[in-house]
Amino acid sequence: MDSSRNSVTGTTVDEHLDEDLYIQTERNRKELGHREAEDEALAPAGPRKFQHGFWDPEVAHLRAIYMKILGLTVILLICAMWICFSTYWGSLGETAQHVPNLKGLVINRDGTDGALGQAIVAAFEANSRGEGVAPKAHLTWVVTDSSALPTNDDVAFAVVEEHAWAAVVVNSGATSLLTSARSSGNSSYDPRTAITFYYNQGRNEIAANSFIVPYTTALLQSTLTALNEKFNSDFFGTLTSSANEASQQALTAVVQAPQTVSQPFSYEPVNLRPYTKTAAQAPLLVGQIYLIIFTFVITMTHDFARGIISPFLRFSSYARIRLLVPLTLYIPVSFSYAMVNLPFKLTFDAKFSYAGGFFLFWIFVYMAMAGLGLATEAMITLLTPRFIAYFIVFLIIFNVSVASVPMALQPSFYRYGYGFPVFNLAEAIRTIIFNTKSRLGLNAGVLLAWLALSMVTVPLFTWVVRRKDEQAERKKVEEAKAVIA
Repeated sequence: MDSSRNSVTGTTVDEHLDEDLYIQTERNRKELGHREAEDEALAPAGPRKFQHGFWDPEVAHLRAIYMKILGLTVILLICAMWICFSTYWGSLGETAQHVPNLKGLVINRDGTDGALGQAIVAAFEANSRGEGVAPKAHLTWVVTDSSALPTNDDVAFAVVEEHAWAAVVVNSGATSLLTSARSSGNSSYDPRTAITFYYNQGRNEIAANSFIVPYTTALLQSTLTALNEKFNSDFFGTLTSSANEASQQALTAVVQAPQTVSQPFSYEPVNLRPYTKTAAQAPLLVGQIYLIIFTFVITMTHDFARGIISPFLRFSSYARIRLLVPLTLYIPVSFSYAMVNLPFKLTFDAKFSYAGGFFLFWIFVYMAMAGLGLATEAMITLLTPRFIAYFIVFLIIFNVSVASVPMALQPSFYRYGYGFPVFNLAEAIRTIIFNTKSRLGLNAGVLLAWLALSMVTVPLFTWVVRRKDEQAERKKVEEAKAVIA
């Protein structure tokens, strides 16, 4: 069989094949080659997917956008850092300088002739003036007439009700009781009955542990040490000048009651509201940060989910969804948050029944979630998901800054915290689990006020953005009609 091969295409040509079919095939090949060459010549010079390195010139404009986004993020974070961290650092940085803002009471029931009462009053008044201590390293002590607080129960109630941070009471007849115990050899004499020191740790454990208890006990110990030395010196000086028989009787009595010489006066600290559970630190502060984060997750998820259906809803229906859906989602989340505390034995029965305290705790957690969560729901409308994270940073820091130490130990700027959710939730939790002074009505009012404000701002901001979207949609439709016409 005779055959030949095309030198260009390598096609074998059989002389018995139809010559016209061969010619047509070759023509089609040439035309296809020309079209491919033309398409390649006319192809755009822009970047092609999966074909470039990061520094290729073809992606220079995309690289510039990328770097601009990252640079702007760093700038915004630095600005937020200086504003927020300065606020938080400032809430803790000068607490020791504000210790004189903590008021304490001194009540002398020892009588006008009682040496112990007079010494304690004089020492605490000098301490309030800053004598003998480092600058600002003292409480402000107010000497209160015993008739204003007739019994020690009244004093304890005043401390629990936060009329003062602490109280030092020189008990009735303390000096005469020591004298009588020495002369009679009363072995049951207890030096600690001379003075009672009341404080309320549950009100704020940082203030109590860092300032109130250390400063007060140091002052009491130094004062009593000096006074005990003087009393012993005077006592033994009297013995040396007495007749042998009288001295022998006095020494016999002292042997029977040695505590009247070893430690004539002492004090008894009474913690009226102990900070009994270290696990309480979680719901009081750190847990509330998580609470804000949980509401933020719900807000972001809801923003994505409602974007699927919102373009097809009337405004009234859309606004109701934006309010009611988050409020519904907060119910199981807040209840779960409350349930997490049960295995750690928080004292929900300190003020109410255990069940009542638990459910009240849950209600306050829910109100806080609703107030904080709807605030993020409102702001995401204006800031969009792109910038809402910066609002969360501000929301967390400005709330937490006022919840860790007492307002009395912070500059006056931080008084804004009285109107913020985290402070009021923490105060309500202290009332429930430590039985501190109850401001539950005020705390609930602040949380509900935040909720009410967000229930106004969410539909308002939604209406503003929806109006812009509707205007853009109408303009788009009109442009499409003009093109068709």
